[in-house]
Amino acid sequence: MTASHDRPSRSLLSVDELGTDGILRVLELADHMAEVNRRSNPKVPALRGKTVCSVFFEDSTRTRLSFETAAKRLSADTMTFSVSQSSLNKGESLRDTIDTISAMGVDAFVIRHASSGTPWQVDQWTTASVVNAGDGWHSHPTQGLLDAYTVRTSLGRTDRLDGLRIAIVGDIKHSRVARSTSAAFRLLGADVTLVAPRTLLPPVVEEPVTEDLDGVIEDLDVLYLLRMQNERMNEALVPSLREYTSRFGLTPERAARLAPQTLVMHPGPINRGVEIAVDPAELPGAVITQQVTNGIAVRMAVLFDLLGSGEPSTEGISR
Repeated sequence: MTASHDRPSRSLLSVDELGTDGILRVLELADHMAEVNRRSNPKVPALRGKTVCSVFFEDSTRTRLSFETAAKRLSADTMTFSVSQSSLNKGESLRDTIDTISAMGVDAFVIRHASSGTPWQVDQWTTASVVNAGDGWHSHPTQGLLDAYTVRTSLGRTDRLDGLRIAIVGDIKHSRVARSTSAAFRLLGADVTLVAPRTLLPPVVEEPVTEDLDGVIEDLDVLYLLRMQNERMNEALVPSLREYTSRFGLTPERAARLAPQTLVMHPGPINRGVEIAVDPAELPGAVITQQVTNGIAVRMAVLFDLLGSGEPSTEGISR
């Protein structure tokens, strides 16, 4: 994918739109970016002259800093739009805000918004590329990509994830991570099971569902845990956090039943004592910090895929 103001923009709005071939292309690019990040000077001129603007209407630590780091390591200029200090507080519409920033010569928007579908709307308003950094309960494609990359590299895979048994556990209903990550795993051939109480499931799911974590935990290649997203809930959907942990949390007893090679993943932030009742650092298969590290390489790959002008080897990325 490439983008310029001379032709229609190409954007990353969802994992499903990217498709299997697109996912594999980005993961291959991420291998090159990971090599760059291991260098003593982890910076290349691949996006010199490009400008990436972060527009976050929701709080973020990992995603926002990861994208800013990724853009800077590719030598792009970065802009950060502060909602709290903007003319939106004076009644300016989102469209006028996007038009104003676009007029400054932005090549890509990285946007997070509480309303599902907002990045698609922004994509209609600008010729710049748009990267969805999370929209409501709906989608978070770069999280899905970095999760797939983490599984692939941790287990030594070089292509698809065929035959891997993966359980995504927790608040599926409110989780854009669950939607994007399960889609990425599924498109790469993994067998994904959703584990959650019925009250924390959306009306329609594509994967098999169970409420019995203990029935699947010993056979997993990947255990992916989600936090309870209380900020998106308008009602009590579980009797208590203690009961939730007893049924769906990674307790010491369940951790002891994991196979030694089982990966344990979490998108962060972790609610310790709820979905994880053990110290992740003591789990041999925990790759939670690797997810954060890999997020930079994957987001570098996404930005290069959208804005780069050629193959990695021509951009000073591959040696």
